[in-house]
Amino acid sequence: MPHRLGSVLIPVPKIRDRVEELAAAVSRDYAGKDLLLICVLKGAAIFWADLSRALTIPCQSDFVAMESYSGATLPLAEPRFTKAAGVSLEGRDVLLIEDIVDTGHTVTHLKKSLQAQAPRSLALCGLLDKAERRQVEVPIEYCGFVIPNVFVVGYGLDYAQQYRHLPYIARVEEVG
Repeated sequence: MPHRLGSVLIPVPKIRDRVEELAAAVSRDYAGKDLLLICVLKGAAIFWADLSRALTIPCQSDFVAMESYSGATLPLAEPRFTKAAGVSLEGRDVLLIEDIVDTGHTVTHLKKSLQAQAPRSLALCGLLDKAERRQVEVPIEYCGFVIPNVFVVGYGLDYAQQYRHLPYIARVEEVG
């Protein structure tokens, strides 16, 4: 699909302020616990970096990668791991860091896989919630922004591996 970068949906100051608010809530809720952040690569990497630096409590981090899109914008029927967590989750308080919760299929699949490793708790911190597209209900304990059903890029999110570097979140518009 021919496309172009559209209008800014969430500007840098709003992202920065919301990440700080989320970090304060996570720091409060997990004080004194054995917190492990699991970042879903690649999209959540920038969000994870900013969030983890804003935390006021100790934590550890690990990474998982899942393939959930075929090409630029078409979701796969079944998401698949391309990198699993490299540390034990057993008995840990795990916070899954995700860039966007869309249909809910990828996060549900990922949470089931992580839950099988017997963490003490498992919660979700999602930067973006595209609730209009939800097909599987997924609780988002720490939600950054609810957005409309538009394709977005920036702050880690991509279109065919482009635009991740943008410091804001913008719409992608079809051309033609």
